[in-house]
This record gives sequence, structure tokens and C-alpha cells, in this order.
Amino acid sequence: MDAEVRTPEEYIAALPEPRRGEVRVLHDLIRREAPELEPHLQSGMLGYGSYHYRYDSGREGDWFVVGLASRRAYVSLYVSASEGDRYLAETFRDRLPKADVGRGCVRIKRLTDVDLATVAELVRAASAARPAEA
Repeated sequence: MDAEVRTPEEYIAALPEPRRGEVRVLHDLIRREAPELEPHLQSGMLGYGSYHYRYDSGREGDWFVVGLASRRAYVSLYVSASEGDRYLAETFRDRLPKADVGRGCVRIKRLTDVDLATVAELVRAASAARPAEA
């Protein structure tokens, strides 16, 4: 991503089509479903909301609740929340069968591969949940 990009809108505008349109749809979905999570740039991607973490080792910092990044082969939706002892994204794995779902990340090759209503539900749940513990 271009070092000149300073805002979420500039991040999206700098993407080539069709990725720009896909990221725009997901950005708008996140803003609609979790309006309390303010968008910002963090670590070269879009972040929504913020929380402070502290590991037992003493390391601490700030991270986003939900993140969105355009990667070479897919769009990554990062979810920094848990439900019980599981990362929230993992709990949606069966409902997003064409996405590659990891512990805290949903990798989407094409928006047509996922049900956007399910993605919206995941975003709402992430906004309401607590961040995952280290």
C-alpha cells in the first residue's frame, strides 16, 4: 500500500478494481453494522474500533476490534474478539464454507463466495464481544 495513504477513504481509493469495490462493500457493511467502531488506518490496513491489550509477559499495545485488508489473492477480515474460549471468527466457519477461516481471520477470495448477512452478523457480534485474550 502507498505510504501516502493516510485515511480509510484514501486506502480504498488506492485499490485497483474489482478489489476497490469489494473492500468498499465490506467497509460500508462494517460502518453500518458497527457504527461505534471508528475507522482508521493501522499497520497498513483498515481498523475499526480500538482496544488495549496486555499480555502476561508485560507486552501491551492497542489493536483494532475489526480489521480489513486487501491482500494479493483475497480480502482479509480480522476479528479480534472471542466467545468463551474460541475466537469469534472460528465460530462462523461452518456458515462461511467458501471462505478460508482461521482463528481470528476470514479470508475471502470473492464477495460472491460469502453470505453478506452472515458477515454482517459476525461484525455485529465482534462489536458486542470482548477482544480475544492472549
